Amino acid sequence: MDTWAEVRRLHRSEGLPIKEIARRLDLARNTVRAALRAEGPPSRERPPRGSVADAYEPAIRAVLVQFPRMPATVIAERIEWPYSITPLKRKLRAIRPEYVGLDPADRLSFSPGEVGQLDLWQPDYEVPVGFGQQRKLWVLAMTLGYSRMTDTVVLPGRLGGDLMSGMWLMMARLGRVPRRLVWDRESAIAGGGKPTTLAATFFGTLGVTPTIAPRKDPEFKGMIERSNRFFETSFLPGRMFGSQWDLDEQLVGWLGKANQRVMRRLHGRPVDFFDADRAAMLSLPPLAPAVGLTHRIRLGRDYYVRLDSNDYSVDPRFIGRFVDAHASLTEVTVRVDGQLIARHERCWAARQTITDPDHVTTAARLRAHYQAVARRPSARHHLDGHPVQLRALSDYDAMFGVSFDPPHQPDTTDQEGTPS
Repeated sequence: MDTWAEVRRLHRSEGLPIKEIARRLDLARNTVRAALRAEGPPSRERPPRGSVADAYEPAIRAVLVQFPRMPATVIAERIEWPYSITPLKRKLRAIRPEYVGLDPADRLSFSPGEVGQLDLWQPDYEVPVGFGQQRKLWVLAMTLGYSRMTDTVVLPGRLGGDLMSGMWLMMARLGRVPRRLVWDRESAIAGGGKPTTLAATFFGTLGVTPTIAPRKDPEFKGMIERSNRFFETSFLPGRMFGSQWDLDEQLVGWLGKANQRVMRRLHGRPVDFFDADRAAMLSLPPLAPAVGLTHRIRLGRDYYVRLDSNDYSVDPRFIGRFVDAHASLTEVTVRVDGQLIARHERCWAARQTITDPDHVTTAARLRAHYQAVARRPSARHHLDGHPVQLRALSDYDAMFGVSFDPPHQPDTTDQEGTPS
């Protein structure tokens, strides 16, 4: 390119003959003549060469007509492909769209306060959660459509109650609610393509419109998908976590910096657009939505309730009563008619038994009282303390005319005492 330009400059500007230009630039005279005749700079592009796959193209197309999505390895077997798989894959990339079609992804723009996209991300790291256990935890992430601001909450699992707890915690921190929330077909949110009863109740309480992404269309919520990839490449590498709370704390600290980076799509930082985004959102509902795990059960003699594979003790004085257990992300409470009868820290490990020592003490006292009353021969006491008279079984036998005396047997011995 530079030599071509210099040849034309010397000839047109300085008027040098071809022989002198060739001598100065150490070129052949024909090369100088060709440069002067050319209308444009020389091109380095080579003409397309043929491929070994060209001869197999009719056979490839015959397979694609019936099976447009057949993998390249299977097609190679069908057409008896003798070469490396790479030329066949290049040919398939060129002609497969004619049979499968193309699925373009549009670029969308959102107005302030319009949308928040949500998704679950699971770090490929086992976090200590107590009781000698380690688990891969879930992170609920939300990215706002207008400002691209991102927030996260670490969750113990993918149960619906925990997802609602995470969403409500993010809305409470935000202080406002986006007008539309976008989810994929997460089983606890919209496994069948429409919101579950629990999710619909949550969205209805917030007064927002749920939008469920089409099946197999990750581009529909591309912002949050890119956020998840950003977590994988920029947050996770080289980090270690001592607990679930350590993971959450490190995420919050890292997002404080990540939300201040300049984004090409915005021509600015998310924090610069956040105030306008938040101001256009809906206000929080006057009544908080029902979130968390719930379980209603009649308390048995084994005075424990099970939530998310763990057993939590309950005051044994309420054995036989219906109790309502509720688990948030941090604690478990049990109530009877609104009265709090048990409180525990939420256990993120699996298959554990969480016991309050006071409940064990109460159970021992009740058991000792019950056994003392049961040993009394004449009377027992009801739970409220009044005596209950006990009747002998023979009284009931006489009442119904039942006799258990052995029948009379005739005497079969003689006078001398020997059997006859």
